Amino acid sequence: MLASPHLVADTAAVFEPGGPLSANIPGYRTRSQQVEMAEKIAAAIADNRMLVAEAGTGTGKTYAYLVPALLSGGKVIVSTGTKTLQDQLFNKDIPTVRAALKAPVKVALLKGRANYVCPYHLDRSLLDGRFQNREDVAYIQKIARFAKETRSGDKAECLDVPENATAWIMATSTRENCLGQECPHHKECFVLQARKEALSADVVVVNHHLFFADVMLKDEGMAELLPACNAVIFDEAHQLPETASLFFGDSFSTSQVLDLARDARSEGLASARDCLDLQEATRIVDKAAKDLRLTVAVEPARYAWGQLEGNAQFLDGLANLEKELELLNAILENQAERSEGLENCWRRNGELLQRLVQWRQEQPGVVRWGEAFNHSLQLNATPLDVARLFRKQLDGHPRAWIFTSATLAVQADFSHYCNELGLWDAESARWESPFDYGQQAVLYAPRDIPDPNLPGFTEAVVEAAWPALKACGGGAFFLCTSLRAMRRTHELLAAKLEDEGLEMPLLLQGEGSKTELLERFRRLGNAVLVGSQSFWEGVDVRGEALSLVVIDKLPFAPPDDPVLKARVEQMEKEGRSAFMEYQLPRAVINVKQGAGRLIRDETDRGVLMICDPRLITKPYGKRVWRSLPPMKRTRDLIEVLDFYAALQPN
Repeated sequence: MLASPHLVADTAAVFEPGGPLSANIPGYRTRSQQVEMAEKIAAAIADNRMLVAEAGTGTGKTYAYLVPALLSGGKVIVSTGTKTLQDQLFNKDIPTVRAALKAPVKVALLKGRANYVCPYHLDRSLLDGRFQNREDVAYIQKIARFAKETRSGDKAECLDVPENATAWIMATSTRENCLGQECPHHKECFVLQARKEALSADVVVVNHHLFFADVMLKDEGMAELLPACNAVIFDEAHQLPETASLFFGDSFSTSQVLDLARDARSEGLASARDCLDLQEATRIVDKAAKDLRLTVAVEPARYAWGQLEGNAQFLDGLANLEKELELLNAILENQAERSEGLENCWRRNGELLQRLVQWRQEQPGVVRWGEAFNHSLQLNATPLDVARLFRKQLDGHPRAWIFTSATLAVQADFSHYCNELGLWDAESARWESPFDYGQQAVLYAPRDIPDPNLPGFTEAVVEAAWPALKACGGGAFFLCTSLRAMRRTHELLAAKLEDEGLEMPLLLQGEGSKTELLERFRRLGNAVLVGSQSFWEGVDVRGEALSLVVIDKLPFAPPDDPVLKARVEQMEKEGRSAFMEYQLPRAVINVKQGAGRLIRDETDRGVLMICDPRLITKPYGKRVWRSLPPMKRTRDLIEVLDFYAALQPN
């Protein structure tokens, strides 16, 4: 069903004073930026066009796309950056707008299969009884009770068990170990139920990982959703280039091998107890995968193919794992007909072998690299250019594609973003934040900070930030560009707080989940949170709890990052400036994300402190600060102290 020809006018009427939003949502006020954005999105939906839309913090972009989406009369997919945002849209924003519009719209939430309890694997784990610790035993019992009571099977609703508990691995399925139609629990499958609901809904809320996983693997239900869909809206669209590269590539992980060995062992005990070779082979494959992880350093790190190729232990470990997978494959082939589970393990083993062999071969336009995590090693093959691959997904059935975020442009220029995703003919538009940044915020670039690559840089950052931190009395984020700098900053701040006997609770990324840390930060009101990448975006703290954001360095990707290195080399071969066209725009978008943490409301006040001297000393520094909201700018500490003094009640 095509969108109504009156969609633009109908959309504008919703936002008018006395219209459905102001009549039904307490505190709602009409903002010209929001209305204009909603009209642009309505026009794009009505005409099946592509629109790239940047809206500054406070514009209200969620309502600006939800109103035309709910009024359009067609099927709409909304994709967000994280599962947290997905839940917020589904549980809060969409019900609010739907009630205000009195729109008879059916909405569904669809997540990746790892988010839903799998009755088959839950039963298998309860029967198998092999758990890593007592905590898992308690958690698996709680999950079993939850599975009997829940309607959705969504683990986010199981509040008794943390989302990162290892017990979930034993109670959920993966694309590889799902038995599909052959599953004895097929009729009770929560994943299938979620997909059915999504197929019959008018608005389906997904996340970017799910969208791309499905477009590439045709596995998560989107393959059935897309053909009937009239519009796709990507919120937090600045994350798409990164997500697209991840999914348009291939990967092989030792954790997938460990999962296969565990499942094959469990299926063997259930259906082929007499085959002792199978138990032994799974044990050997398990060990070979763990040994491969140990051929690189213990600390998590990324490795270019050149580094891995020069590591004889790694090459031997890789060859050994391939050999052991081949032996396990032969045993599983013999046993496959004894159960659906064993047949599934045989198929998975074959796929893993194929991926491993493929990764070892060089492919044009693809960079091979490895990433070591605490307990696993992932081998990736990433395409250097995703624009044409992504564009292929957009062409075909006519529909609207909307890309929106607070951070897509560099100095009002969208070409970097559009070129990365192949959106060469997309219309673009941007709206400044309605907040009065000139009054509400100060951009402070302190003097006399050494070059970021010199020793003592982190010490100089903390020293420079200390007077500002004392003046605001806490309520600060220190956003660091590396984990090493984060840990050192935390150490230095702890020492200073102790020396001066100041009562400011100090929080560190990793001491709890992101959600827990943010809740504590808001509740405490005068805390200092030191974080790295995960706190640069998707964090909303309003009011006095946050009035200082310190960014240590301009967030350029590390020059030795294997994918970045290969992209830079390729662009330079083509005679292009990788720095100006790729590295700088990405850094600017990241700075805009970090800066966006500071002012979240019309009454917020605060200082954004960027300690990297390159902001002032390098010609490209202008492109960075000119891309930020129009705050008052200063290099003098006294102006920062006066700003905070003016905020104190007389």
